[in-house]
Amino acid sequence: MPWTKKDYPVSLKNFMAPVRNKAIEIANALLKEGWEEERAIPIATSRAEEWAANRHLKIRKEKAPERSKTS
Repeated sequence: MPWTKKDYPVSLKNFMAPVRNKAIEIANALLKEGWEEERAIPIATSRAEEWAANRHLKIRKEKAPERSKTS
């Protein structure tokens, strides 16, 4: 199912809007390529975080939990 700015995986709720929107864009592209949702979401999240870091953008909202380095 394609996601939108208003309807997206709960795992993206603590991201800043530009990062969340990039993750949605990437995840939708992965789905279109035939990836399963269970794989598309973490891949899109990782790529969106990298995208934001390369642009020196804030990734998460204040007081949002950091993603574990081991996951």
